[in-house]
Amino acid sequence: MSMSSVAGRITLLSIISSSGARVSCSSLTTASYSSHARMPSTLPCTLSVSGSDMRPLIGFTVSSIMAARAPSVLKQASRLASKSSLPATPRPSVPALLRVAAPSARSSCGRSYVTETRRDNAQVQVETAIRLDRKELERSGLTVSGQDGSTTHVSPMADVLRRATVMDEGQRPIYLDMQATTPLDPRVLDAMLPYYTGVFGNPHSRTHAYGWESEKAVEEAREHIATLIGADSKEIIFTSGATESNNMSIKGVARFFGRSGKKKHIITSQTEHKCVLDSCRHLQDEGFEVTYLPVNNKGLIDLEQLKAAIRPETALVSIMAVNNEIGVIQPLEEIGKICRENKVFFHTDAAQAVGKIPMDVNAMNIDLMSISSHKIYGPKGIGACYVRRRPRVRLDPIISGGGQERGLRSGTLAPALVVGFGEACRIAKQELEYDSKRIKFLSDRLLNGLLAMEHTQQNGDPEHFYPGCVNVSFAYVEGESLLMALKDVALSSGSACTSASLEPSYVLRALGNSDESAHSSIRFGIGRFTTEQEIDYVLKAVTERVGFLRELSPLWELVQEGVDLNTIEWTQH
Repeated sequence: MSMSSVAGRITLLSIISSSGARVSCSSLTTASYSSHARMPSTLPCTLSVSGSDMRPLIGFTVSSIMAARAPSVLKQASRLASKSSLPATPRPSVPALLRVAAPSARSSCGRSYVTETRRDNAQVQVETAIRLDRKELERSGLTVSGQDGSTTHVSPMADVLRRATVMDEGQRPIYLDMQATTPLDPRVLDAMLPYYTGVFGNPHSRTHAYGWESEKAVEEAREHIATLIGADSKEIIFTSGATESNNMSIKGVARFFGRSGKKKHIITSQTEHKCVLDSCRHLQDEGFEVTYLPVNNKGLIDLEQLKAAIRPETALVSIMAVNNEIGVIQPLEEIGKICRENKVFFHTDAAQAVGKIPMDVNAMNIDLMSISSHKIYGPKGIGACYVRRRPRVRLDPIISGGGQERGLRSGTLAPALVVGFGEACRIAKQELEYDSKRIKFLSDRLLNGLLAMEHTQQNGDPEHFYPGCVNVSFAYVEGESLLMALKDVALSSGSACTSASLEPSYVLRALGNSDESAHSSIRFGIGRFTTEQEIDYVLKAVTERVGFLRELSPLWELVQEGVDLNTIEWTQH
């Protein structure tokens, strides 16, 4: 076979540590476009580690092999994989089950790379990977004692379940900011990689195989997204993310129906995402009228107020599915029914909902929906907008050009991002039930521990919220101070889009919270790779550091003495 026809990828070729530890290649993956012969797609290699100190590992990953270098690289990989003459220092024996866990290796900067290359084995069996054979673990002495004195058998390789991205071991905080973004699922990364190397065609090129190949992958991803929300694949329009989808939906519908001058009214709520509120304000500058519905102290809109706000000139109602700060779930089905009865289009910002709670656009009578990839363990920079075809939703495009995506969103698609988005949706559909139960368990554990502290309260509706978003106010503690004290935990005091602002959260103020309460609120985001041990660590850290910060507050001292702060007359200096 001519090596000039090879374009491929070598994953985790070889890693040699300065202390003598050796890791041979995990797998060699190549893609050949020769018309004569094909190389095997996988060259079998084994992963072996020797040496007691594995931290100063030096390694490399080759993403693409040029024709002139391919023979030497493959030869080097084979030589390193079979080489066994390096001296090995004694190390503790590791159970056999640990050696066959998900493949992982280290790079030159002490990072862990995790991949799972088999599509047919995409279902992560978390419990199987974490809880291994008791006898094997007892022989190795790898046990962790629980708070109740019981012994939990945990595999060190279970770490790969939460390290879905490249992590600097020992230097990165525990990640509990899942509403801002989620780590890339390793299965998503594996699905994307071929479209950065061999399959690089423009999906809109219809005259050759490179374009057809990319187009096929894009359409498969479109189908996965549609299946997740109960839609038809032709109703999925790819965008750069939920912000663009929100802009396209709101401005597009308003401008299309506003041209006649008869439909120039929009309804939304006071707790929407910033991009929705700003889109509505821009439309107000263009002569549209916008009604901002208030919410109750739990964050829910009043359906009767919604009915009363709808007029003959109302073009669109935009209510988000799950709030990004407090996790409140709005009654989408009831809202959709009201809109359908009044012949008004219903748009929902579902960036925090799709893939996390069951969503069905037909059952909920949703006409437009915004979806984000990186909120469901997919890549950043890609999203989608669901646009109903029957009854047809008409909207003006906000980006003009080549007429891609049904003429609604021009521009060349990025196949790798689209494929990653589709794979993330496929996994979300497959694991929705399991993820929901697991996140609910961790959320209850966290919330019960936080609310057991003095003067703490949950923000939002405790009965109608997504368990992965826990927002709690800690009275007599400044939220920013608590975030600084919890540098070993990645948290947020609100939306990542406005986290640089020192203004109190407009969402919490809409609930009726005081500025002091809003400033003392912290959002905890729990996700697919969060572990029970991390929740326990965070609970302990928050309890200790809230107590420390309160001891520094003179207000806390007065409260402890039984003084009612509302009776104090404060004077300005």
